[in-house]
Amino acid sequence: MANIALVIAGGAGSRMHQNIPKQFLTVNEKPIIVYTLEAFQKHADIDVITVVCISGWEQVLWAYANQFNISKLKHVVTGGENGQASIRNGIYELEKHYSPDDIVLIHDAIRPMVSAEIISDCIVTTKKYGCGVAAIPCAEAMMTTTDGETSAESYPRQCLKRTQTPQGFPLGRICNLHRRAQKECVLDSVASCTLMIEMGEKIHFSAGSEKNIKLTTIEDIDIFKALLLARRSEWLKE
Repeated sequence: MANIALVIAGGAGSRMHQNIPKQFLTVNEKPIIVYTLEAFQKHADIDVITVVCISGWEQVLWAYANQFNISKLKHVVTGGENGQASIRNGIYELEKHYSPDDIVLIHDAIRPMVSAEIISDCIVTTKKYGCGVAAIPCAEAMMTTTDGETSAESYPRQCLKRTQTPQGFPLGRICNLHRRAQKECVLDSVASCTLMIEMGEKIHFSAGSEKNIKLTTIEDIDIFKALLLARRSEWLKE
C-alpha cells in the first residue's frame, strides 16, 4: 500500500498582493513550496509526491524539484478553477496510476511547517478510520456575527476544531466522494473535510499543530521566518 502526498499549489494567492504565486515566493533563498515538499520527501512513510500546480508554473516546479533533490515527485497536474477542482484534478490523475486502497494525504503547498509527527498521525488515523483531518483545539473565545462587525452571542469553543492539512483518505474513497459531489453540483467546497460533511460523511481528526500555519498574508510570512529561526536555534543547542 502506497502513501501519496498530494500537494495543492493551484492558487494564485491574491491575498498576498505579490506579483508571483505565494507558494513560489522565496524565504531564505528557498521557495515556500520547496519547504513543504521537503517535509514529505524526508518522511520515511511517504512513497510518492504529486503536485497540483498553478497553470504556467509546472516547469518551474520541476526545476525546483531537481535543484532541491525532491526525488519522490512523480506527477505534476495543472490546477482547476477553484480548490475543489484542483484537488479533483489531482486525485483523478492519481487514480490512473495507483490502487483505490492507497492512502492520499492532501496538503496545502503553503503549509511549509508540517511536521513528521503530523504526517505520521494522519497516515495512521486514515488507515484506522478511513479519514484523517489534521486539527487543533480552538483556544480563543468564539463569537457569532451576521454583519461582520458586531455580536450578541458566543459559541462554546470546546465544540469547535480548527482544521488544517494534511487531510488523508483512501484514494478510492476520495475519488468517489468527488464524483458524487459533481453529480449533485457541489462544486466549491472550501476543503476536503467540508466536502465530506456536505456529502453526509463523518470525519476523524488527526494531530495538528499551532506551528502548522497557512501562509496567506505577509504577516504569516513573518511568522514563518520566526519559526524557521526558532527551529534552527533548537538544532544549535543539540
